[in-house]
Amino acid sequence: MRPFDTSGVFTVGPHADGLRRAAVQGAGITLLNQIAIFTIQLVATIVVARMIAPADYGVVTMVTTISLLLASCGQVGFPEAIMQREEVNHQLASNLFWINIAVSVVLSLAFAATGPLLAHFYQDQRVAYATFGISLTIFLTNLPVLHIALLRRAMRFTAVTSNDVIARAVSVTVALALASRGYGYGALIVSAVALSFSTSCGAWVLCRWIPGPPRRVPGTRDSVLFAAHVFARFGTSYITRNTDNLLVGWRFGAASMGLYKKAYDLFALSSNQILSAFPVGVSTLSRLTKSPVQYRRYFLGGLSILALIGMAASGELGLIGKDLVVLLLGPRWEATGAILVFFAPGIGAMLIYSVHGMIHLSIGTPDRWFRWGFIELFLTVLLFLIALPWGPTGIACAWTISYWTLIIPAFWYAGKPIGFSFRPVLAITAKYFLAAILAQFLCTRLLRDWLLRTLSSTPSATILRIIIEAISFVVAYIAFAMALHRSLEPVAQLARLVPEFLPHSWSTKYEISSVTHADIVSQPMVSHEN
Repeated sequence: MRPFDTSGVFTVGPHADGLRRAAVQGAGITLLNQIAIFTIQLVATIVVARMIAPADYGVVTMVTTISLLLASCGQVGFPEAIMQREEVNHQLASNLFWINIAVSVVLSLAFAATGPLLAHFYQDQRVAYATFGISLTIFLTNLPVLHIALLRRAMRFTAVTSNDVIARAVSVTVALALASRGYGYGALIVSAVALSFSTSCGAWVLCRWIPGPPRRVPGTRDSVLFAAHVFARFGTSYITRNTDNLLVGWRFGAASMGLYKKAYDLFALSSNQILSAFPVGVSTLSRLTKSPVQYRRYFLGGLSILALIGMAASGELGLIGKDLVVLLLGPRWEATGAILVFFAPGIGAMLIYSVHGMIHLSIGTPDRWFRWGFIELFLTVLLFLIALPWGPTGIACAWTISYWTLIIPAFWYAGKPIGFSFRPVLAITAKYFLAAILAQFLCTRLLRDWLLRTLSSTPSATILRIIIEAISFVVAYIAFAMALHRSLEPVAQLARLVPEFLPHSWSTKYEISSVTHADIVSQPMVSHEN
């Protein structure tokens, strides 16, 4: 893709009457590629976890807890600024590129210098070596940020997610090759560098854009301030989401950290695949801010599908999570399975809570999103401190309680500037939540006890039990969801979108056109008036 014409004007994007199609197919393509990434990660997790000890995972987690925040300094903020602006030109994008690169170089060098300090804090010299290696990922992760943002602005989600799949495959291949040779935590470090490097190479190939020299142009300051607010919000959220790692690593050591982190990764993995469509939502909703009715229909329609899937994932992992972890990773990861069971009830809540950020970004209020981050930080860290005496399991419970507590006030605060009430969000969530509770109770009380008495404890019997429980839960969950809605609408709504998710028109070439208010209003995505 060549994003700018000879005069430096951004000229790539969907035709007005193709906005709905681009949004739905963008989400579908993103999810399909995320399924591929999920499969690659799952296979890698199963294989590598049997080659590398939990303590090695713990060492790398101690380092990446900080490095990922620094790597996100440009990765979070600048893409949203590019997508949200009405107009973007070559010079503005070039300025943002060089600002991002300068910051990432400074952060990479500074982080490498902190290796000895981190090793002293954790009382583990391996942390210093890991810090030097991981510091490279900070620069490499930020190198393709503007190129990926331009691809997303043009709604070329196929290119972006396909690049992610290829980069993940390269990273996993490197990890498997080195882990099989006994490199331990070194295999994880090199694979992280390979992931960043591969992503960067792919993005520069897909987006044929060479930044020009920096120059003073209108919009640079506003874009940087917008990006700063978004990153500041991300920073508070990141501190919230990683304080648990600091506490567990400090209090219980590298081995417990490895077990806990693996449970958290499995907890977040399923939701990350779905929330990978977040940029699609922001790109679409940003074009609907002048049509409140249409904005509301798009948002609630997507939220309903998200709640349907999220609550199913919560109930399913709560039912089979422990057995599944032991089966896939081996007996030495049994504690991870026990921790995952306490994470499971929070999966659906995390999915629903996370999308309140779409409202802030699409209506241009990142400053309010940033201020909300302090409330999230205070409540969650307080729960962590209360739960710390109960170990990693207690921290997992704290996560679940935090997400469920924050949902209603978060949507109330996000929607206040545009009169968007939290009540329809609550109405959508409550029915799917109740359906998941009823289905899990039914399967646990009536089915599991019978299966445990009937089947042996051999691996083949365990696999059979997991399959029966998983299928039974899905059937019961769908039945309860339809009963609570008194219609087939929950399943019908998802079924209507499936054909549009499928890549039957991946090769569609979008014409260049501006998007008008009338064009948008005439293209509803999902009708949901609750």
